[in-house]
Amino acid sequence: GVVYSEMMQYDLALQCYEKAALYRPMYAEAYCNMGVIYKNRGDLQAAIACYERCLSVSPNFEIAKNNMAIALTDLGTKVKLEGDIHQGVAYYKKALLYNWHYADAMYNLGVAYGEMLKFDMAVVMYELALHFNPHCAEACNNLGVIFKDRDNLDKAVECYQMALSIKPNFSQSLNNLGVVYTVQGKMDAAASMIERAIMANPSYAEAYNNLGVLHRDAGNISLAIEAYEHCLQIDPDSRNAGQNRLLAMNYIYEGDDDKLYSAHRDWGKRFVRLYPQYTSWVNTKEPDRRLTVGYISPDYFTHSVSYFIEAPLVHHDYANYKVVIYSSVVKADAKTLRFKDVVMKKGGTWRDIFGIDEKKVASIVREDQVDILVELTGHTANNRLGVMACRPAPIQATWIGYPNTTGLPSIDYRFTDALVDPPNTKQKHVEELVRLPGCFLCYSPSPEAGPVVQTPAAANGFVTFGSFNNLAKITPRVLHVWARILSAIPTSRLVVKCKPFCCDSVRERFLKKLEELGVKTLRVDLLPLILLNHDHMQAYSLMDISLDTFPYAGTTTTCESLYMGVPCVTMAGQVHAYNVGVTLLHQVGM
Repeated sequence: GVVYSEMMQYDLALQCYEKAALYRPMYAEAYCNMGVIYKNRGDLQAAIACYERCLSVSPNFEIAKNNMAIALTDLGTKVKLEGDIHQGVAYYKKALLYNWHYADAMYNLGVAYGEMLKFDMAVVMYELALHFNPHCAEACNNLGVIFKDRDNLDKAVECYQMALSIKPNFSQSLNNLGVVYTVQGKMDAAASMIERAIMANPSYAEAYNNLGVLHRDAGNISLAIEAYEHCLQIDPDSRNAGQNRLLAMNYIYEGDDDKLYSAHRDWGKRFVRLYPQYTSWVNTKEPDRRLTVGYISPDYFTHSVSYFIEAPLVHHDYANYKVVIYSSVVKADAKTLRFKDVVMKKGGTWRDIFGIDEKKVASIVREDQVDILVELTGHTANNRLGVMACRPAPIQATWIGYPNTTGLPSIDYRFTDALVDPPNTKQKHVEELVRLPGCFLCYSPSPEAGPVVQTPAAANGFVTFGSFNNLAKITPRVLHVWARILSAIPTSRLVVKCKPFCCDSVRERFLKKLEELGVKTLRVDLLPLILLNHDHMQAYSLMDISLDTFPYAGTTTTCESLYMGVPCVTMAGQVHAYNVGVTLLHQVGM
């Protein structure tokens, strides 16, 4: 049998091993060798049966115990991939009974616990895997992902760097390290890591998507779109790249044609085909019953959109409507808990859906018999448009979080107003526009804002213009207009704050562009991200007048500016994104 195995004549080898075991039933090695053949053939159940027979006659046969651990681990991965993650975990645990220091079983347990959102257990397993196999770069990488999701970016960087010390061309860790550097605003370091990831794996679609995010955050929209499209060439179904491309196009689209509408519509047609759609609902048709209204969002935490979500949650008519909140918040904070407390005390229902498959969430919405389901995210991060694609509610709408059509034919309405989307607008939407009276937004300021102070011009003797919008919105055309304003008022200054300004090269490029437009760098102050919300709000005291961006205007930043006593100058245009400042300023009489 051994000779036939070495000759790769495995059927003959099995026959010989079976005869050997028949003649000598206590022949442990024969059973073990049979198990190896079955394992290599992918017949894990047969392999495990052979190892069990082996260990029943020789309980301390170390080779068989190790082989059993390997086979059980492989079987755990197989059943997990087939959808039974709990059985997979059971097999991984059983593997450790046979080999308590088998790092692969520990690593796979870590992966499974991560998928089950049991991140503390995942961390323990990854650390154990590293203890018993210090060369497991994958465990280092996955630890980094968990720490990154927990906002422990320094620890995440440490883990990714450790993975790369083990495996220098590990494309996943290179990419992940680039993502963290992007979040930190370290654009040069981020670009270096992501480009290395692409060099290590030229077909790594997600790396191109992340390169697009990097270019977007650095204010280079054309390069961002190019990177997203490269990702889509490799993976046409990449949801991240597809939606990031749509979002990026809003930064430069001025309504001259239907290109952006067509891009959204085409994306929506492709996306909706990936999900089964409900065509009938069990909601009762009693005319006098309370309607059930659901709101679905990942942004019920300290996030720019949350300042516009708060008022609907607090002031909803809970007596005459049943309100159900579907929260897919990745990491809850004090604001999440406050929102949940408000909803629950007022008689609403709060459902945490983070980590739940979108088709399953759709079935939950259907079971709740929601009449009107409103999504609040559009194509921004962590959206649940897959739920909307299933059409779990008879009426579906989009609101607040995105300045354009979703493109989804399963969404019926888009809430807006007559100033941001005038009745004579030429901008097209897949949804029917519902123009709310007044403004479509209601801002709830941060309680940490602090006092409004006297305009700095009173003490300085000159005017300071400013903008705290993200760099993607500050297009070359915006800079050109700002330069003309500064040139018209030679004593004026400009203060701009955004995350990438902690990177020297980004600061230098920004100042160089202004200098080319005739603005001396000594007249410009660039500020990086300010972490504490109180300090961020108080930074508005550095400016006398805030300058809006176009064609993608500010929203939260405009409201913050007004709340802190700083008037804003905006510009009207042909599309919704252009006109947000118009409707906000109109409401305060400006």
